[in-house]
Formats: sequence, structure tokens, C-alpha cells
Amino acid sequence: MLSIIRTSGRRALLRTILGGLAASLLVSVSAQAEQTMVRIPTQYIAALGDPFTSSGNDAHTWGHWELDPGPRGVWISELEGLLANAGVAPAGWQFDSDGWWLEENGLMMEAPSFPLPAGQYVVTGGRMTTSVLTVEPVDADGMQAWSLADGAMIYDVTHLGCRAAFYTAADDGQTCTPENTPTEVFPMVPGRLMPDVEGCNKQDWQVLIVVGMVVDQG
Repeated sequence: MLSIIRTSGRRALLRTILGGLAASLLVSVSAQAEQTMVRIPTQYIAALGDPFTSSGNDAHTWGHWELDPGPRGVWISELEGLLANAGVAPAGWQFDSDGWWLEENGLMMEAPSFPLPAGQYVVTGGRMTTSVLTVEPVDADGMQAWSLADGAMIYDVTHLGCRAAFYTAADDGQTCTPENTPTEVFPMVPGRLMPDVEGCNKQDWQVLIVVGMVVDQG
């Protein structure tokens, strides 16, 4: 999503890692009757909740980026130009001053889409674990169940180098602007929370890499 794939060399390394992980999972998935794994261009999931859980009922609070939001982002230093263009980024997404997203290099990002579409996602953190994340349709109460296969936990399939945080005004009348972000902390190191920003509330998100989908054959 972000710093790990900022250069062509790192992109190639990530593709090699994810390709190997997905290939190993393909063997077990293909063994299941009438299901197969389809490789897709890399996508990303923004997840909330306890990182040491394998299932839950809150996927309706999770977001989804079909396109890598990192290269489509805008540097904080370019905020003035972004606002002068009515908040429309060069990549075409709309900046929202009432609630904005930031990644670990200091780039403002487009918001993910909500809710996370139902389906079976092949997810990984680019480390040792690849798993199938099953996301159920939103139920009558607006809840959305999810589960990870083979005992995997959210932490196992979270990419620790990819960071995402959502910022909103702390109180009515306060100004929450990217201009107040302490940029000296970027790029963020794995394990460190995204920075607090004066005048803002912050929500940190866990980022899962999606490398494929499990679909029914036929």
C-alpha cells in the first residue's frame, strides 16, 4: 500500500512474497470442492477491532480500497494546492476537510469504501500467514459477520508497515487540519501509532493486503 511498495525494487520484492504466499494457499483452497482462488490486483482492507481475534460481527465498520491509495495520495505540504482545486486530488478523489485519512509516509489518502463487500478474500500481512477472510452480507440489524480460516488472527494478516489513520475535529468549532500534523515523525516505523494532530480525534486502522478472492467454480 505505502512505503513498502514506494520504489520499483520494493514492489518487485512484495510481489514475490505475496505470490509465494498466495501460491501456497491456492493448494489448500483448490482442494475444496467447487471453489478456487482467483488472483486479483492487490487491494487493501482497513480493519478495526481486537487484533488477536479470528472472527467477529463488525465488518460493517471496515473499509475497502480497490486501488492502492498510497501512490494516489497527496503530500501534506501540497494541501494548499489541493484546496485550491476544490479538494480534488490529481488522482480524482475528493478530500473531505471534515474527516481525512493519512498514511505512514505523511500522504493524505482517499477514503476507503464502506461497508466491506461480502465475499471470501485471500489476505496476508506479507509475513508468514496467508488466510481466507470470509465476510458475510450485512444482516437485518446492520451487522456484518467475518471470520479468518485456520485459526489466523487479524494481527497475523495485518501489514505492520502499512499504517492508516482517520482524523476528525475533536470538538465542535475546532479546526482539524493536516497542516497541524507533526511531519517529523514520517515515515512511521512498524508498531508505532500514527501521530496525534492538534484539534483532532484520531482512529488508527489495521491494514490487510488482499491478493485474491475465493470463488465458486462453474
